[in-house]
Formats: sequence, structure tokens, C-alpha cells
Amino acid sequence: MNADMRKILGNAGLHVLLALVALLLVLPFLWMVLTSLKELEECGLPEWLPAVFQWRNYADVFRVEGIQFGRWYWNSVFIASFVTFLQVLTSSLAAFSFSRLEWPGRDRVFLLYLGTMMLPGLVMMIPNYQVMIRLGLVDTYVGLILPSAFSAFGTFLLRQFMLGIPKALDEAALIDGASTWQLYWDVVLPLARPGLVTLAIFTFMGNYHSFFWPLVMLKSTHRYTLPIGLLFFDNSQGQQTNLMMAAITMSVVPMILIFVILQKRLVKGIQLGAVKG
Repeated sequence: MNADMRKILGNAGLHVLLALVALLLVLPFLWMVLTSLKELEECGLPEWLPAVFQWRNYADVFRVEGIQFGRWYWNSVFIASFVTFLQVLTSSLAAFSFSRLEWPGRDRVFLLYLGTMMLPGLVMMIPNYQVMIRLGLVDTYVGLILPSAFSAFGTFLLRQFMLGIPKALDEAALIDGASTWQLYWDVVLPLARPGLVTLAIFTFMGNYHSFFWPLVMLKSTHRYTLPIGLLFFDNSQGQQTNLMMAAITMSVVPMILIFVILQKRLVKGIQLGAVKG
């Protein structure tokens, strides 16, 4: 067997292996979608395909008594979008300061800020909750959004991108009379766009599926987010597996759309971050 034939067989074997791995990853999602189209009595049966596709299950999700699915859907999208906007803004401002501006103790402050990444989120939950109590922000959207509006990881990620932008651009902009804000907004920020998109995707996904912080903060049912609201499909009307699967399927739609639309930018951002890091 010559080298070319071994190369062809090797590539074919690699593609078969990747196809099998992809199939294993897709199977749970496929089961979820098919279960969402079954009658409730069929959910416990071993057959994957429903006898009759029940498309009305998706409409019934919005009609179940005691479940405000539409409201919870909007809450999740709104909170995740607002947190993403604020986190990208604050992280880019901090990264610009740590990478492009000169001020005493800059690197030491950055290392101290970076050290906060070592603290698990669950450890910070009690102090954050106490702060929200003192500010009167428990059971409010602001209380959910504010603690997540700042990110040491986001600052680190964007700082790496901004360090790769030539300093000569700063000097040229300042010579032309640009202010510090114009340097940030018109020069550095557009060139760091892959990093901004990458951070925005990670932030939205993390906050859209957040469970523990909303569970601790929220008391009013109409302010619940989807991860909390989905529990009601087991509590209020018994176990409604088919409707729960339909609700979960609809809840992952924003994630799929974001990945499909921004896939190229996400891959580019990760590649550039890896090279510059």
C-alpha cells in the first residue's frame, strides 16, 4: 500500500470517526425534539418516533395554566441581552485602560483584578446577595443584571486583543487631534471586533441559561427566567414531559440562531485570541 492510499484511508477513517462523534452529540437533541412531538402517554415508550406528530404541543406550552412561558422567555432574552451589552462595554473600557493607557500601578491592578477569576461564582453569591438586599434590589431585574455587568475574564480576553493592535495607530490618532475617547471608540474598538463578538456570545449563552442567581434573587413568578420556569412543568400540572421538551426546544432556538449567524466571527475571534495569547 503506497503512501497516497494510506493517506486516503486515514482521512476516510478520521471522517467516519468525526461523523460518529457528531451523531452521538446530536442524538440527545434529536430525542428532545421527537419527544416534544409526542402525546404524553407515548413519552415513556421506547419508540423514538411519535405515532402522530403533535405540532400543537408547541402552542399548548403557552396555554398551560400557571405557566407564563412567553413572559419567562422574554425575561431570559432581555436579561441576557442587557448583561451582554453592559459586560462588553465595561470589559472593553477596562481592557482599553489596561492595554493602551499608561498610569501608575496599571499592571499590578490588572493582576489583582485578574485574581478575582480564582473565586468561584458560588462563593461570591452570598456577598452579592447581601449587597442587593442593602440596595433594595432583591426581586428586580436590576438586581439580576448589575452583578453580572462586570467580568474579569472579559477584560482579560479583550486586553489580549487590544495588545495586538499596533501602538503606532494610537500615536497617529493623537497627532491628528483625537481625544482618548475617540481613540477608544473610533480606532481600537473596531479593530477588536472579533474579540467583542466572541465575548458577547459567551456572555449571552452563560446568562441566558443562568439558574442559581435568578433562583436566589427572584420571588415574583412573572419575573422568573426560563431555567426556573421550566420546573413548573413538573410541579403545577404533574409531569408533562412532552410539553417540557417542547418548551426546552423553543428555549434553545436563540442559541442556535446566534451560533449560526455569528459562527465565522466566533471561530475567528477564538483563533486570533489563541495566537495573541
